[in-house]
Amino acid sequence: MTRKQKKVFVRILAAAALTLGLLFAPFVPEEGPVRLALYLIPYLVIGYDILKKAFLGIVHGEVFDENFLMAIATVGAMILGEYAEGVEVMLFYQIGELFQSYAVGKSRRSITALMDIRPDYANVEQDGQLVQVDPDEVAVGDMIVVRPGERVPLDGVIVEGQSSLNTSALTGESLPREVGPGDDIISGCVNENGLLRVRASKPFGESTVSKILDLVENSSLKKAKAENFITKFAHYYTPAVCIGAALLAIVPPLFVGGWADWIGRALTFLVISCPCALVISIPLSFFGGIGGASRAGILVKGGNYLEALASTRAVVFDKTGTLTEGNFVVTNTVPVPGVSGEELLTLAALAESYSSHPISKSLQEAAGGSLDSSRVAQVQEIAGNGVVAQVDGRPVAAGNARLMERLSIPYTEDSAPGTIVYVAVDGAFAGSIRISDRIKPTAAQAVGGLRAQGVRTVMLTGDADPVAQTVAKELGIDEVHSELLPADKVTQVERLLAGKTPKTTLAFVGDGINDAPVLSRADIGIAMGAMGSDAAIEAADIVLMDDDPAKISLAMRISRKCLRIVNQNIVFALGIKVLCLVLGALGKAGMQAAIFADVGVMVLAVLNATRTLKVQE
Repeated sequence: MTRKQKKVFVRILAAAALTLGLLFAPFVPEEGPVRLALYLIPYLVIGYDILKKAFLGIVHGEVFDENFLMAIATVGAMILGEYAEGVEVMLFYQIGELFQSYAVGKSRRSITALMDIRPDYANVEQDGQLVQVDPDEVAVGDMIVVRPGERVPLDGVIVEGQSSLNTSALTGESLPREVGPGDDIISGCVNENGLLRVRASKPFGESTVSKILDLVENSSLKKAKAENFITKFAHYYTPAVCIGAALLAIVPPLFVGGWADWIGRALTFLVISCPCALVISIPLSFFGGIGGASRAGILVKGGNYLEALASTRAVVFDKTGTLTEGNFVVTNTVPVPGVSGEELLTLAALAESYSSHPISKSLQEAAGGSLDSSRVAQVQEIAGNGVVAQVDGRPVAAGNARLMERLSIPYTEDSAPGTIVYVAVDGAFAGSIRISDRIKPTAAQAVGGLRAQGVRTVMLTGDADPVAQTVAKELGIDEVHSELLPADKVTQVERLLAGKTPKTTLAFVGDGINDAPVLSRADIGIAMGAMGSDAAIEAADIVLMDDDPAKISLAMRISRKCLRIVNQNIVFALGIKVLCLVLGALGKAGMQAAIFADVGVMVLAVLNATRTLKVQE
């Protein structure tokens, strides 16, 4: 507990002890000013701050809040001679407030744990010495040093060193990530063992950690419809019940008499009507849902997006970099008899060694990465076809089918999905090499998880139709559209939006800069945050920090659980309050029932709301 909470706890114990003592003390008179004076002691011990807040609220024109309701109800009880009940109401109200404060603090601590990713300093080498500077002072291109146990202060590229990175604060992934020279590294990770020298690639204000902190800190500004409803509800509800209580205290006695009885009923009515359970538990539910998702590496930019995600019935995927890894790799070699697969791959890689095309890079990586370029001469790159070169003095051609036809070399067509590189040596066909983008290990799990929740899946891609159909079939995608330009993706999303049923939402998942328009157009945009482009992350409403598409179904489960808890609290709190208000007005419910309807319902609703903090994988 905080220092303030401890003080309230001590006041609760003191007031409870004094009240119990007065209830059983033989010297306390049955009525009169002495009895009032004795009960005022525990009453002021436990309630002086509530009375002060109520008075300041009246002074500042903010009359109708829970402090005003408690003050009027308890002061009225004391005036009517119900001293013990007046103290009890204030005592139990403070117990409920303490519990609520502790629950909210627990929720905030879950977010504060995420705030620990903020780096305090960056190590910069100056004159052979390591100097700690503010991360804001490091410019793009500067060299920083990250020692074991330190947090990476800025996004960059590793120049020297190897280590394991703890990324759990960012991605929710407990397994460390192994990194070495040439690897990208993002701020907020913890360097577990080796010394790393990193060249900064972004200023601190544009780094991953800054964006995460900004998203989380501003998420509370975008309220869900349920939160806005409760805010408006409380704005009209509290004055209405105050007016109702006043009418209950004045009108019936004019006809049937019994002023004290009806005023007592009105005071009970006020205590019951306090809207704390709703005003506190609903925002706490969304706050807890966003915090729980953040710990799992899912950044939700506001409660409104968390609420909308619960009604998602269709998820549209981009393919490359979202369902697939976005890295082209050699998946198969088909050499002719007399040529080995290794020889075929080496010859093709050498012929392509001077090209910067992604396919050329994938060939070079598959052949071992480091090739002796002195073995290559007379390189001729034919745009849209491939490369012809002399390798070890032998003519080698590597490219697509058009290159083989251009050179009049008979070849065996490879109809398998993917990009096919045909290779010819000494003017004769030597075999083919298949290159494709690997499907992410969790992509099938992602689609299966969505299907289990009744969500339809669609894939949009610019790739050739055979490749798209193969990926869609392997993953179980319901609908696929291929060979699309960025504008075509927007058109397809527009079509899907027009065809969806009312009160349901459509989500688009992408990672590239060309996905930004579609992310903005969809009801909910979900971006890959680790390797995704800055534009995609900015345009998205939800960011997956570890690029794991399986987290989409997890985010949906979190949102639906959050909405269930919100609806449970609304129905439970309003149901109990309406019942107790009717009973209180009829004189069938006293202050004890009023205390349960206020404090008891609030405690139960807050307990229920804290369940949103627990994320079930």
